[in-house]
Amino acid sequence: VQLQASGGGLLQAGGSLRLSCAFSGDSFSFSNYAMGWFRQAPGKEREFVAFIVRNGGNSRYADSVKGRFTISRNRDKKEVYLQMNNLKPEDSAVYSCAASRSVFSALFTADAYMYWGPGTLVTVSS
Repeated sequence: VQLQASGGGLLQAGGSLRLSCAFSGDSFSFSNYAMGWFRQAPGKEREFVAFIVRNGGNSRYADSVKGRFTISRNRDKKEVYLQMNNLKPEDSAVYSCAASRSVFSALFTADAYMYWGPGTLVTVSS
C-alpha cells in the first residue's frame, strides 16, 4: 500500500484547507481499510486527528478539531480527505494519512495503522 498526502500550505488563522490522501498499491480494495489522519507539530508527539471507517459510515475526531474538521472518503477515487475550517495556529503540523484494518476502538491510536504516507505540512499564522 502506498499513501500520498497533499494539500498542505501556509495560511492565516481562520482560513480553510482541504487535505487529500491517495491510496494505491494493494491487492485488497481501498474499502477494506479504515483511514485516519494524524499530525505532529515540531517538538511534540504525534496525535490523532480523525478517522473514518471502511464504508465511510462512521467517523471520529479529536476534541481539539471537532466541529472544525471533517473527514470523508471517495471509494471510486481511492482517496480520503480532511476538510479543515477555522484553522488556528495550534493546528500547524505535518499531517499524515494512514490505513488500518483494526477494529473501531483501536483506530484512535497510531499503533492500529499498518500503512503510513509521507506527511504534508500545514502552517497557520496568527
